[in-house]
Amino acid sequence: MPGLDAIVFDLDGTLVRYHGVEFESSWGAIAAAAGVADRSNALLREYLPRKDAYAEWVSKDAQLLRGIPVSVVADAVLPAPYAEGVQATIGRLQGRFRLGIVSSGVDLVADWVCEDLGLDFARANHLATENGRFTGGGEARVGLWQKDDALRSIAQEYGLPLSRICFVGDHLNDIPVLEIVGLAIAANPKDERVREAADCVISDFAELPVLIDTFVSA
Repeated sequence: MPGLDAIVFDLDGTLVRYHGVEFESSWGAIAAAAGVADRSNALLREYLPRKDAYAEWVSKDAQLLRGIPVSVVADAVLPAPYAEGVQATIGRLQGRFRLGIVSSGVDLVADWVCEDLGLDFARANHLATENGRFTGGGEARVGLWQKDDALRSIAQEYGLPLSRICFVGDHLNDIPVLEIVGLAIAANPKDERVREAADCVISDFAELPVLIDTFVSA
């Protein structure tokens, strides 16, 4: 029977949009705030084509932040710049579904958004800190091209059938997730292939509750 138990969101470019950085991403926003944007962008250009080297990229990008105060970065990237309609839409969905984030972005932002919006969980990559500064350590918890594995892990943890999960994403690395869920939604898709992989496309989050209700009642 059609239905949904959970709605899971991508973070960068979907829930939040850091304009002026590659992929509107938390990684890019953090690098810019820390004054290491040029070096971070160079790493991105080097590693983006290497789908098997994402963990190595996370480690090297994290090293650029060594010794920088967390407060300097947090003050620049938080509050997170939500996409149009996000807050009101989440308010309409809360209490009806389990809500969460699966992102290859950074937990500094993902965890803040999770708490601010009152979501149930957030899974993102980790930047290590100690005594109020970044240590230069990083952990790839959600691979850029393996977000489907992260979602499967969360589905198992919460006892959620993939067929009863809706995923909302925007970029090419979201396609593996869009292909395994019951309802796949592209929010402001950055590539025509994302649009094609989705069941529905939205340009404003205010459209999402109507799509959810239509699917549930179908």
